Amino acid sequence: MSETSTPSRRVAVIGGGISGLSAAYRLQELDPSCEIHLYEADDKLGGVLQTTHTDDGYLLENSADNFITNIPFALNLCRRLGMEEELLPTNESLRKAFVVRKSQLHPVPEGFVLMAPSKMWSVLTTPILSWSGKLRLAQEYFVPKRDDAADESLQSFVTRRMGQEVYDRLVQPLIGGIYTADPLKLSVQATLRQFVEMEKKHGSLIKGMRNREAAESKKGDSGARYSMFVAPKHGMGDIVQRLTERLAGQSIHLNTPVKSVRQSAEGWIVETADAQQTFDAVVMALPAPHAAKVLTEFPKLAAGLETIPYAGCSVAILAVDQKQIRRPVAGFGFVVPEIENRKILAGSFSSAKFPGRAPDGKVIIRVFVGGACHPELANLTDDEMKEIVQTELRDLIGLEGEPEKFLVTRWMGKMPQYHLGHLDRVAELENEAAQLPGFELAGNAYRGVGVPQCVQSGEQAATKVIEYLSAANAEASAGNR
Repeated sequence: MSETSTPSRRVAVIGGGISGLSAAYRLQELDPSCEIHLYEADDKLGGVLQTTHTDDGYLLENSADNFITNIPFALNLCRRLGMEEELLPTNESLRKAFVVRKSQLHPVPEGFVLMAPSKMWSVLTTPILSWSGKLRLAQEYFVPKRDDAADESLQSFVTRRMGQEVYDRLVQPLIGGIYTADPLKLSVQATLRQFVEMEKKHGSLIKGMRNREAAESKKGDSGARYSMFVAPKHGMGDIVQRLTERLAGQSIHLNTPVKSVRQSAEGWIVETADAQQTFDAVVMALPAPHAAKVLTEFPKLAAGLETIPYAGCSVAILAVDQKQIRRPVAGFGFVVPEIENRKILAGSFSSAKFPGRAPDGKVIIRVFVGGACHPELANLTDDEMKEIVQTELRDLIGLEGEPEKFLVTRWMGKMPQYHLGHLDRVAELENEAAQLPGFELAGNAYRGVGVPQCVQSGEQAATKVIEYLSAANAEASAGNR
């Protein structure tokens, strides 16, 4: 069989979130002749990446409203989609976050990155910590490093190195706002491994941060035009729209949940309520619990997927006039420590981050409710949610009156929880999946929950599928000679 007569290969991508879309697009880029079928149970693509444009000039993000650039995969994807010139940096003049302490909002100490300080003076002068808490943090420099390679919880890691108060007042709210997780269960190796490596290399996070800052200052200005966080001019949903347009020649099956995936002598069989089709390869980009239900033909793999827990969170979006805020916040938002005993996790001012999000004089506030520590709050009715959110914002920023807009998006069971032992579980899953030729896992359940990591996961799965198909083609061609 000549190369020109080699039949096109058929690949099923199951799950139309950003991971599945990235996988499908990369498959098309790597092999334009590949016939791709993308299955999505919902009536639209994009998963949690949803942007709403209102007739009166608001751009509302229902989940992530930006992505990080030092993990390059989302940035590179936007370049390939022709979106590079439309990426907006965050507003430098307001690039600050706050932490709640006794109903007051205080800026996160300058140079404090997630769980480690690089500028001790800013930590020593912050009202977020007591003097005893500051003294304990200063002692981190002399805390011996841990030689045990076993997994450790985020809470254990931080309190061991920096003390309980730094954990309660700074790290827990900052990390909790990212993962909506319980830090007592969260694996530090799976979520913030760079700090584990910093401890191993330098023996101290303070020392490690200082060395990193010194190394970066020696490099000087690289000339990069991006801030660490960027967003498309027309919202995160524009990435989904561009991917959908690029995949217009492929088969997109909306409102089509997959019932099962199994192997046969002919290939991979994907069964839906109305039909079943055979494919040469499959990318499974569903959330782990849903993937487990589809993969019952592979009991060990399904059982492993079921071990990854998920949590939910609700996002309440308010649009208000800036005159309604008696105590304006000159920053991007705030996080709420669990120790404050409040009913919200964090608040974000989307209209402060990027231009064009709200009409002049208006403010968009996004409030996060629920998470792993308070799952019952995420299930409140809209009226109950509105009462809680307005009460909290009245106390924290002096919000007065009724919002012009109020809407709630509930993301139940959408956030995987990287609990202790997560990396071992993922390694076992990947090993099990590797026993299935032409099958790949993708999504935020495995090695990162952010948009760049989801893009990376989908693209890596696509690359492995194309490598497998190429090898199969070569083997078939050799057999026909």
